[in-house]
Amino acid sequence: MLMKARDDAGKTGTPPEATAPTSGSGPSKMEREGQRPTQPVYQIQNRGMGASASSSAVDPMVGQSKLVPPEKMKHSIKLVDDQMNWCDSAMEYLRDQTDMLVVGVIGLQGTGKSTVMSLLSANTPEEDQRYFVFRPQTQEIKERGGNQSTGIDFFITQERVIFLDTQPMLSPSILDHLINNDRKLPPEYNLPHTYVEMQSLQIAAFLFTVCHVIIVVQDWFTDSNMYSSCEGLDSYLLVGSSQRNVENELSDYIPSIVFLQNKVRRDDFCPRSLNSMHLVVDKLMAHSHLKYKGTLSMLDCNIFPGLRADYLSPEVNMFLLPVQENDGEDNLTKAGSGTYPLFSLLPGYRGHPSFSTMVSKLRSQILSMPRCQLSHTILTEKNWFHYAARIWDGVKKSSALSEYSRLLC
Repeated sequence: MLMKARDDAGKTGTPPEATAPTSGSGPSKMEREGQRPTQPVYQIQNRGMGASASSSAVDPMVGQSKLVPPEKMKHSIKLVDDQMNWCDSAMEYLRDQTDMLVVGVIGLQGTGKSTVMSLLSANTPEEDQRYFVFRPQTQEIKERGGNQSTGIDFFITQERVIFLDTQPMLSPSILDHLINNDRKLPPEYNLPHTYVEMQSLQIAAFLFTVCHVIIVVQDWFTDSNMYSSCEGLDSYLLVGSSQRNVENELSDYIPSIVFLQNKVRRDDFCPRSLNSMHLVVDKLMAHSHLKYKGTLSMLDCNIFPGLRADYLSPEVNMFLLPVQENDGEDNLTKAGSGTYPLFSLLPGYRGHPSFSTMVSKLRSQILSMPRCQLSHTILTEKNWFHYAARIWDGVKKSSALSEYSRLLC
């Protein structure tokens, strides 16, 4: 149906009420002529204001509340201190919203856990280590074989991603500190090495309960102690599943686990070597209930162009990060006063993408991983904090871990 706009209201016999003046709150000229306005008309009601205010010009922002941006964290804070006590300082950075991702990390001493977590939190590593969200080991700490992180450190980004950095698993420096400083052990632990191992298991069990993704960082392939710890957590999770009365529901609450090989050399990026590593991890974790494959893939990052999609048949959640070096340094060798490329025909060849490119690909893969259900109800950030506090208290009082501690003595 075609309709022609009216040129003159008087010629078409417009009723008198349609030619009313435009003053006041009456309809606009376009509405009187039967045309639809090009812009939507918003009416803002100012409650509690006098007549003088309503007759004045309407401010489009009146009556609307601006969304206050969340407070930006500049550095990490303690969630669990070095005495294994819970801290409440992280509560002020959390909000009442459910769209969040919790990423935790475990690993041995000196594997680069804090550096990896700082890079994943989109923090730019500068020469001054104060710019790192999670402070890495200083040169002095490396020389005396110490550890930088103690307890559990907390950091949340503007994108509402929570990162949890932890003290090293089975740390020899923590054991040395306990012995040499004659620190008093809790009454339930008789030997220092038992206390250190139980600390590691408590932190790991806590992360496996409150995180969506857990990154296991290693700087060489492979350490059987890390896999044995994961297998031990399987038993702990199965014991916890008995409280839900249905063991099949356990898979809904288990986070995804990613094996990150840090400081990898050029030879390990060979497709044959990568396939061998996947086979080894798949055999070690064959009887595990953990989600260790199917959610992260290096083949999707176009690192190995032309490689068949089924080349890594038991593809596990494994990612390789090369040694962090400046661009061009890893392919140059110094001879006298000058530098000469090792590959004169391919001066930019590394055998793998640059470190920054690999970190960017890892970050996109981690942040897009599925988020498991942490509890029977959907948790907000603040509810997650209270839930995590209860879990930490329950882990420290766990009968299963206490029985395991007695077996170690």
